[in-house]
Amino acid sequence: MTSFCPDVNVWLALSVVQHVHKTRAWMWLKQLPSDGRLIFSRFTQLGLLRLLTTEGVMGDEALNVRQALGVYDAWVNDPRVEFHAEPRAIGAAFRDSAKPLAGLRAPKAIGDCYLLAFAKQTGATLVTFDKALYALAGKQGCAAAIPH
Repeated sequence: MTSFCPDVNVWLALSVVQHVHKTRAWMWLKQLPSDGRLIFSRFTQLGLLRLLTTEGVMGDEALNVRQALGVYDAWVNDPRVEFHAEPRAIGAAFRDSAKPLAGLRAPKAIGDCYLLAFAKQTGATLVTFDKALYALAGKQGCAAAIPH
C-alpha cells in the first residue's frame, strides 16, 4: 500500500468546488495507484474543519460545524482515506523536523514541521501546494509531492 499525507491546502482544494487548485488536486487524486491511501492526521482534520468554517477563507460559502463535519465524514467514508492516530515517536520526530528552523520566529513552520514528522513517522509521502514546505521536506529526507 502507498500512503499519502495531504497538507491541509490539498484537503481544502479537494473539498471546495470553487478552490483555485481544485482541478490540480483532483487530477492528482485520480492518478494515484489503486493501492494509494490518503491519510488524515489530527492536525489535517482540524485544519480542514477550521478552514471550512472560516468566513475569511470561504466567504459566503463558509460552512457551519455540522456541515464541515459532514465533509470530513464523507472523506473518511471513502475507502481510499484513513485517519491515523499520532505515532508514538511523533514528539521526537517533530523536534528533529524543527531543528533547522529553531532560530526563527516562524509560526507557520510549527505546523509544517509537525506535518513533516507525521509523514515520516507513518511512511507516507507528504502532498502539498506549498513550495516552501515541499523544499523543506526534500531537505529533511521526507518523500514529498506537489499535485500537478
